[in-house]
Amino acid sequence: MNIRCFSSGSKGNCYLINNELLIECGISYKELQKALNFDFSRISGCLVSHFHADHSKCFRELLKNGIDCYMSDGTMAALNAHGLCFLYSVKSGKGCRIQDYYILPFETEHDADESLGFLIYREGERLLYITDSYYCKYKFIGLNFIMIECNYSLDILNANIESGRIPEAMKHRLLKSHFSLENVKKFLTANDLSQVQQIYLIHLSDSNSNADGFQREIHELTGKEVIVC
Repeated sequence: MNIRCFSSGSKGNCYLINNELLIECGISYKELQKALNFDFSRISGCLVSHFHADHSKCFRELLKNGIDCYMSDGTMAALNAHGLCFLYSVKSGKGCRIQDYYILPFETEHDADESLGFLIYREGERLLYITDSYYCKYKFIGLNFIMIECNYSLDILNANIESGRIPEAMKHRLLKSHFSLENVKKFLTANDLSQVQQIYLIHLSDSNSNADGFQREIHELTGKEVIVC
């Protein structure tokens, strides 16, 4: 699969798979237009993991322009979006099709109602997408590509709290809503990586992460090509 990262992090998230399938639309519609060179003709749909603006910002503009969007009922309710044209509900554990793609949504652990991750199949390839979740209770086999949040390191977070750069109150929310480097390592170790070609680290914190260090540690752990978005 060809994976393109248009934006990743708290300022906005948006990814494109095989120039066809959008995952997240947490950037402005103008930014997305430029990223796609103003050509939406190949876009088959957009998966939205949850309602936070950095993942859903321009979904209404996508709908107005005839692009199908897929999200949970909880996300629809939070966005006051029920009944909009080109908007489809997806549920954890219930697969759906978007043209040539088979999508299996699954529950994630975040401070947003019915937030989802996605297991995506196409032509014998499997992509796992999981973000904004402090852990994952599921295990997967036969993965070829993994896109996983690696938001912060506990060591960096604790150092920032001690220095006063980060308020201590933020720590509790991070621990119960976002994937740490430490939990990413545990997740990867618990899963079958034998067929994995690439691991994408997404949604890194601006202040509590180290892109080069995270990339190096995950590569050393897995032996796989690691790309930081």
